[in-house]
Amino acid sequence: MPFHESAADIEVSDGHILKARLKNMDGEEVDAEFDLNSCIGNNDGSFEWGGEGFAGSAEDISFSLEGDDSVPVLRASLKNAEGELVDADINLGERIHNNDGCFEFM
Repeated sequence: MPFHESAADIEVSDGHILKARLKNMDGEEVDAEFDLNSCIGNNDGSFEWGGEGFAGSAEDISFSLEGDDSVPVLRASLKNAEGELVDADINLGERIHNNDGCFEFM
């Protein structure tokens, strides 16, 4: 299941560390963290699942829960091949899931 559906106190620190209290199989909330740099890259100014190290070429990184469904959206200005900054966003709920109280990239 997408992590945000069973999470509390979601935040992104240092621009790339996803933190939250995730429910495990027993329904208990446990502290979890995940380095988004391990699964998100920068492809010419766009976020790319399966890449890595996006934060090294990003500025103005922000995170928020958006809309009625509290969609977890990461936003940043990413450098493209010419070194220009391009506004980009990615829905973290698409590929980051909760596996028994731990973040998992799917």
